[in-house]
Amino acid sequence: MSALLETRQNYFNGSWPLAGLGERTAASDASTAIHIRGLRKSYSDLEAVRGVDLEIRRGEIFGLIGPDGAGKTSVFQILGGVMAATAGEALVFGQTARDARSQIGYLTQTFSLYQDLSVAENLRYVGQLRKLRIREIEERGHRYLQLFDMDRFTDRLAGKLSGGMKQKLALACALISEPKLLLLDEPTTGVDPVSRREFWDTLAGLAANGMTIVVATPYLDEAERCTRVALMHDGTIHQIGSPAEIRSNLGLHRLEVRASKLSQAEEVLGQVAEIADVQRFGDRLDLMVRDLHQGEQLTRLALGAADIEVREIGSGLPTLENAFVSILRDLNGEMATPPFPQRRQFRQRPPDAIAIGARHLHKRFGAFHAVKDINIEVQYGEIYGLLGANGAGKTTTIKMLCGLIAPTSGEMELAGEKGSLRSSFVRQRIGYMSQKFSLYDDLTINDNLEFFAGVYQVPPEEREEKKRWVLEFSGLKGRGEMLTGELPGGWKQRVAFGAAIMHEPSVLFLDEPTSGVDPLARRAFWRMINQLADRGVAVLVTTHYLEEAEQCNRLGFMVAGELVAEGTPSGIKAAQKDNLIELMTDAPQHAADLLKGEMDRWRVSLFGDRLHVVVAEEAQLGIRRISQRLHDAGIQVAHARQERFSLEDVFIAVVEQARLNGKVAAGD
Repeated sequence: MSALLETRQNYFNGSWPLAGLGERTAASDASTAIHIRGLRKSYSDLEAVRGVDLEIRRGEIFGLIGPDGAGKTSVFQILGGVMAATAGEALVFGQTARDARSQIGYLTQTFSLYQDLSVAENLRYVGQLRKLRIREIEERGHRYLQLFDMDRFTDRLAGKLSGGMKQKLALACALISEPKLLLLDEPTTGVDPVSRREFWDTLAGLAANGMTIVVATPYLDEAERCTRVALMHDGTIHQIGSPAEIRSNLGLHRLEVRASKLSQAEEVLGQVAEIADVQRFGDRLDLMVRDLHQGEQLTRLALGAADIEVREIGSGLPTLENAFVSILRDLNGEMATPPFPQRRQFRQRPPDAIAIGARHLHKRFGAFHAVKDINIEVQYGEIYGLLGANGAGKTTTIKMLCGLIAPTSGEMELAGEKGSLRSSFVRQRIGYMSQKFSLYDDLTINDNLEFFAGVYQVPPEEREEKKRWVLEFSGLKGRGEMLTGELPGGWKQRVAFGAAIMHEPSVLFLDEPTSGVDPLARRAFWRMINQLADRGVAVLVTTHYLEEAEQCNRLGFMVAGELVAEGTPSGIKAAQKDNLIELMTDAPQHAADLLKGEMDRWRVSLFGDRLHVVVAEEAQLGIRRISQRLHDAGIQVAHARQERFSLEDVFIAVVEQARLNGKVAAGD
């Protein structure tokens, strides 16, 4: 057994009890960790938190979910003892939050690291603030860095770490005092799927050892891993329960529809009163209906009347995001996407015209080979998703494709031009929203939009109309004089997206455009992206949120600078040779630890009370084998079935298989 695996096994099987937590007992499990009653917080005339009541039990992972501006961060800051409530009470282990600060670890929404300090120096600084002895800091820091597979990077500056590694270090800093309560405010924003899954597996292990964890996340697939979740909107709590309870309370079923003319099909089915929701993905529509049989009949009738061919209709379980969106619609109505003020006419092009092309593309930075023999073709009207872990080479590839940096070798084509991609002709035909936020925080929103309108040469007579559109699309109508730096991350992303398309580009590059954006706003983003593609715009997008990658027409997976898989979302999932099984047991954490010790760790993942296991054999054989192994270990399996692969499952399998074949990303 490797040192890393032994370190993780010792931690997760309880050989390292967390200081101050002691042994878990039935009495401690049943007791309350957080007691909130009548909590209010006002900022001048703005009431951010409006009478919140909440009980959180010891040892649970509790999710606080809600749209931007719901009041989640204010609750976190009160619980962390950072600021006082306006009214009401918030008790942590029977004390006021301020008095309980020594028992609380808090990872804030923005990175809380010192970029010019090394990994070891950040840990030492936080440990000394917590009044730990140097020996304690070194011992605990080494333990957590081993746990997160980061003990090789103690001398690396925090500013030189990938997004996933930064968040692991930030979590290690929050844990170094070995708190009883861990507060995590959007901890995985900007973190790739592999690191996100490792992060959540770590949280499950911490909770199993008795730590109470409260997490806010805009990613509802992550919230599925929580013991319970609370939906917060407009400063109040609207629903609390386990993810399964909230999904079942929805009272809706999900249909997956594959048909010709998806754009027209979406519009037609959106007019059918019995269909509660229609969402377009890359090669399908998802419908929410109250009755599966009636929903399928109405779908076939409506599409048949519109002369749209139905290729396939299947069913699936509703997701937590389906429930979240439905509840928010009931509370706040649909988030309307205002019509874009279209003023430019695109020229006619052949149906197979290439908007973005790369052949045998390479990029070296000194001895480091960042991009290796990439071949990509994106047509006008197509949405292409470029996916990969941190350090895979995605951003470098995008910068080459849009002419920001020159390749070491290879050929490129952009907006009809080959060779040099820096001409003014090309510049006026592309839009680019960078991964690093691209607006100026010390300017107002209007000033930022005026600046970008000038850079992109938007005609003066169109600017005011398009600036108004960006503000309305962003949910900031009438707030153009706000400083951009005062906006929450999700609203900033909306403004940045609007700024990137004001000049009506025919080619659009979006590098993680919806990072930190809540589900309703994310839908508005993708509704607009689909409208642009329907008009003929070529879109190349990167994202770490694999649920939204389903909205792309085609995908490419990058590992260590190479393109290792390509195809439609459905095609890539269908190409998987392994099978995914889901099990419910009476000891899910114990079951996960046991199986991870006997299989490749990436094959086992815990989702709240459900265990997902990827097996190489036929699904029923895998169910019998895994169930017998757990039974032999004294773990009872209450339920087991085959599940469909999610795109995240496929992505992690592809990345891990590539790593086994010797492909290692820059951040590894």
